[in-house]
Amino acid sequence: MSTSDTSSPLRGARFGTIAVHAGTEPEPVTGAIMTPIFQTSTYVQPYPARHKGYEYSRTQNPTREALERCVAGLEGARHAVAFGSGMAAIDAVLRLLEQGNHVVAGNDLYGGTYRLFKTVYERFGIQFTFVDTTDLDAVRAAIRPETALVWIESPSNPLLRVSDLAAIAEIAREHGALPVADNTFATPALQRPLALGCALVVHSTTKYVGGHSDVVGGAVATDDDELAERLRYIQNAAGGIPGPFDCFLTLRGAKTLHLRMERHCDNAERIAAFLQQHPRVARVHYPGLPEHPGHEVAARQMRRFGGMISFVLDGSVEDGCRLCTRTRLFALAESLGGVESLIEHPPSMTHAAVPAEVRRAAGLEDGLIRLSVGIEDAEDLIADLEQALAR
Repeated sequence: MSTSDTSSPLRGARFGTIAVHAGTEPEPVTGAIMTPIFQTSTYVQPYPARHKGYEYSRTQNPTREALERCVAGLEGARHAVAFGSGMAAIDAVLRLLEQGNHVVAGNDLYGGTYRLFKTVYERFGIQFTFVDTTDLDAVRAAIRPETALVWIESPSNPLLRVSDLAAIAEIAREHGALPVADNTFATPALQRPLALGCALVVHSTTKYVGGHSDVVGGAVATDDDELAERLRYIQNAAGGIPGPFDCFLTLRGAKTLHLRMERHCDNAERIAAFLQQHPRVARVHYPGLPEHPGHEVAARQMRRFGGMISFVLDGSVEDGCRLCTRTRLFALAESLGGVESLIEHPPSMTHAAVPAEVRRAAGLEDGLIRLSVGIEDAEDLIADLEQALAR
């Protein structure tokens, strides 16, 4: 089921309806309302090389196909390709490149993305330039004749910087490069990069799309038929696929994405305002604050401002680390986007793979703290932060 199909009942539907129904139809044999878990590695063929559309589950699996149709529907895309993790999805996009290609990327990226770029793909002759993608002149200046990809996180991880996706996509395309957006923080509930001109959209579906901290996965969405075909080839050839049970869990989570994102945003807006006025907090990074340098761009390209916040205490790095251990509702853990609230120290956790001098040059301070704001009651979350700050 595709929202771009003129016969689809979802054509013209609003996002909540798409989230519930995209990619899933009653199973034709039994009428099961939920897509079954096709827990099989292979499929019986009536005659050699004649099959019913399925040969081997690395290549095709009905549960995975349902998830791919779902993600495509969420992003308003023609295609989506599912992978075993967000990093596997990013890796698949990098496999589209050739030796000697160049990538322009944001200098405020998830640490795992930076690690993959620098320690894996640079060894194979791919070159990377990291710039502040909120500065369009810096993006233009970084592009070379061999630039094949411009990689954007918006909002970025962990400084919540907001880049103008439409403007960067236009710059990239003018130079023959593919604009790629990691939409994990915003989710398609708040932002659709393909509609802003990006060629590919990457997700760690582990995060908000799955939404319950019980599954790991990734996906790439695109409107480009040729890119989709190449990604499916990579998916099958390299084998970085999600299992059918993982696909089932992600599909289940996606059905409530629109509801959860409203609560994530409500809570984050209140917590950001609380932190901004707290005497122990020196700086708050949240696009929903009018003082945020990317607020106007975020208001233009996002429906709301998301559930992620980062901030710096007015104190030592040790104070910040101790704060992470003193919350009672915010759990000290990596990852994000689940229904429960998490707190972490990026320099020593999610971004430890980024060298300290590189982090600091990009503005990622040693005392930065990142919050993934869950869907609990905001008053309880604020009280938890208040008691931890007081201690």
